[in-house]
Amino acid sequence: MEKKLLFEIKYDITGVEEFGSSFEALMQGKLEIPKEGFRVNVGVKGTVSGPEFKGTASGVDYAYVRADGRMQLDVKVTITTEDGKNISFAADGVAIPQQDGTLLIAENVTLFSSHPEYAHLNTLQIWGLGTSAQNKIDLKFYSAT
Repeated sequence: MEKKLLFEIKYDITGVEEFGSSFEALMQGKLEIPKEGFRVNVGVKGTVSGPEFKGTASGVDYAYVRADGRMQLDVKVTITTEDGKNISFAADGVAIPQQDGTLLIAENVTLFSSHPEYAHLNTLQIWGLGTSAQNKIDLKFYSAT
């Protein structure tokens, strides 16, 4: 099986909603994660580029940080294409902290649109791979060919 690049997203983190533990302290390696883990909602906004479409993306990652540091991701984003059409983006996945403070990210993605020119995306199995560092997230998204 080969993979085909569909699009890339470069996000800026636009805000963080915390529920008792500091996301910033976690990213700086200064937080001992509570035994129950913690939740954080991370707002994102960015640009989309690629062979399938170009545009903007904005939404929220509803992340749960486990006691061992692994983050479980639940991402809900709206992609707005250059021609003004919305595509719903939903992903689950993981972000794994690295010693240098970056996160390695892997996502399982579903896209949805009723616009005829984008409806073919609804049936694709899509995987995203990327990294996060210094309030930036860079991801590439692939499908099987």
